[in-house]
Amino acid sequence: MTPHKKKASVVIAIATVITMVLAYCCAETDTPPYPQPPVGVGPTRYSNPVVAENLPDPTVIKAPDGYFYVYATTQNTDILRSDNLVNWYRVGTAFSGATRPNWLPGGGVWAPDINYIDGKWVLYYSMAIWGQSWTCGIGVATADKPEGPFTDKGKMFRSDEIDVPSSIDPFYIEEGGRKYIFWGSFKGIYAIELSDDGLSVKSGAEKRRVAGTAFEGTYIHKRDGKYYMFASVGSCCEGLKSTYRLVVGRSDNLFGPYVDRSGKDMLNNGFEVVIDKSDHFVGNGHCSEIVQDDAGEDWILYHGVNAVKPQGRMLLLDRVLWNDRGWPYVETGKPSVTYYTPVFN
Repeated sequence: MTPHKKKASVVIAIATVITMVLAYCCAETDTPPYPQPPVGVGPTRYSNPVVAENLPDPTVIKAPDGYFYVYATTQNTDILRSDNLVNWYRVGTAFSGATRPNWLPGGGVWAPDINYIDGKWVLYYSMAIWGQSWTCGIGVATADKPEGPFTDKGKMFRSDEIDVPSSIDPFYIEEGGRKYIFWGSFKGIYAIELSDDGLSVKSGAEKRRVAGTAFEGTYIHKRDGKYYMFASVGSCCEGLKSTYRLVVGRSDNLFGPYVDRSGKDMLNNGFEVVIDKSDHFVGNGHCSEIVQDDAGEDWILYHGVNAVKPQGRMLLLDRVLWNDRGWPYVETGKPSVTYYTPVFN
């Protein structure tokens, strides 16, 4: 090859490389793999379920170590950890076979509710036998670390002691320097004040009814001076036949009245649907606490049944939006199959 031909070949090769690079860059710029994310969410995507295992009735909390911890209804109350609400890693269980609550022989530990109270990790839980509405009740356990181990402090009350059938699904909240627990399952939602340490019912406290017989799995979120009672309606645990839906009502007061958009009281079973069934997930409900990411966006965990692989109630995640009248919703009103990730710096 002559020097001139060799030089020409080099020039052609360089030009070809430059053309390929420019074409690649333009393709990357002009044809992104997906539309630009909405303002306030991350550039990458996640898919539901975020945990493809049986993790019903999730409750979540962020610890001082920067991690989120989620607890669920399993044999000994599984605990998983994440730094972004999407990627979860198992860290253990709240209880072991030896330390598991035993005040209801043969009972299961259901629907945990995790809190940090006065320097302790406090886990409220239900204990119940399926179909026995008068023997179930609410208990409490504590730990020095969010990953446990938790020490059971025993029963707070049973259905037959507090005269509320189906006393399960506890939710703890503080208001005005006082501590309260809400609970109930399709026999009315009730609230009562707790002792100063949150480990027992306050002496002389009277229960009050705040919602009707359509609901269970209560969670109350306070936003802009309003109280939002999230709950679930329908059947939770029939696999693909489950009819669970996540619903909400709103109030100006912690104890109600909670109403839907038309003004119908939740005491009369009024509600607004937040998450319904879809072709991909059914039985969607029993939500966690709402978590706000570093971009100021709200996110919620809940369980649902995968329509393709109905192997338990899996952990789902969705972004909570608020309309101009202050009502919460998720895009499409159904579980997302894939969505932009939360932002955590």
